Order: sequence, then C-alpha cells, then structure tokens
Amino acid sequence: MNERIHELALQAGFQYIKDEGIGWAGNYNSSLPKFAELIVKECILELGISKKCDPYTGELFVCEHNAVLDEQIDMLKEIFGVEE
Repeated sequence: MNERIHELALQAGFQYIKDEGIGWAGNYNSSLPKFAELIVKECILELGISKKCDPYTGELFVCEHNAVLDEQIDMLKEIFGVEE
C-alpha cells in the first residue's frame, strides 16, 4: 500500500493490526466515509498544486490550464460533496 494512503487510513480512524494477521480494522460506518473524503481532498490539493503561477511573484496565471484545473476541482467537490 502507498505510504500516503496508509497515512490517510490511519487519519480516518482505521488501525493496522500487523501482529494478529487481521490487517485493517476500524469502525467502517465512520472510518470508511472519512477515508474516502480524505482521498478526495488529497486529489483536490494535488490539482491545486498543479496550477501554473509566476515563479517570481507566485501569482496564478489566468490561463486555460488553470481554468481546467478549477473546473476539475469544482467537479470533484460537487460529485463527492467535499468542502476544502
């Protein structure tokens, strides 16, 4: 499992029980929705990081690339009901 996904699972409330051979355990009614929400938020964050900006000022460019990323971010928020 990817280390970041492992971290998000722990943050969502899952526990990894290695010694007993159980693997992942937790309250799936509360942990699973939180885990999914954290993954979607991580995707939104990565899209935001991908925006192009001026290397000197850090200001975002007004360009097609950034507009498309904004649309994708809005779509993810709407589909999954996630707020930043």
